[in-house]
Amino acid sequence: MDRLLVATLNLRNLADRWDERLPLLLADMAALQPDLMGLQEVVYPLQQDRLLGAAGEAHYAAVRGWAGRPEYGNSMLVRAPLAFDGFDRLDLGLTRSAHRALVALPGGGRLLFAVTHLHHPPEAHAVRLDQAEQLLAWLEGAPEHDAMVVVGDFNADPLEPAYARMGAAGFRSALLEGNGAEPSVTWPSGLQAPGMDTDGDPDCLDYIWLRGAAQVEEARVVFDRSAVDDPTLYPSDHFGLAARIRVGGAS
Repeated sequence: MDRLLVATLNLRNLADRWDERLPLLLADMAALQPDLMGLQEVVYPLQQDRLLGAAGEAHYAAVRGWAGRPEYGNSMLVRAPLAFDGFDRLDLGLTRSAHRALVALPGGGRLLFAVTHLHHPPEAHAVRLDQAEQLLAWLEGAPEHDAMVVVGDFNADPLEPAYARMGAAGFRSALLEGNGAEPSVTWPSGLQAPGMDTDGDPDCLDYIWLRGAAQVEEARVVFDRSAVDDPTLYPSDHFGLAARIRVGGAS
């Protein structure tokens, strides 16, 4: 049996006070040091994923899956000595994508790790449901594995069809399983900046989904602290999530 810390965070690209937000991101990443992390809204020329990966003592490989244009999209950070292969990417349309990799675990198990980011307009319930359907169909064709973890910004609250569809496909929310409820809010964080997104009501939009021989030991909201001297400055406009899971044994 293997124990892993998995996490997810929407970085909010380079907008909304990026230079001020970066030290907060680095400090929280250095403290968290997950084994696997999914990132959304990564600007590759700025090396945002690799900057986070270099924040602490651990060493990370960055595995990128572009969305809409080749310099931007999702990324996963895989902590050494974990090894991965079987990379694949799915275009979900409307400048959204998902990508996955098969991670070999020290105990001999195989974990499929996937990262995605669904369409954002609050009223686009049908579009997100279609993207979730595409995602699930693609995951069914993944290489053989013992457990699957899918993370990301789904832009869907727990009452939306896309959320229900993930559950119907056998996925369990780590935060719900670990705490008995989803976080009340993962967006917005409290970050204040010119040009920030204001469409939609505060809600839970981000998830860590599990399926197969993976069980939650604990789960929590992370990247959720404001700057000590500025209550309007947060690491991102989203909070992150983290879950400590064990892989192997009965599912």
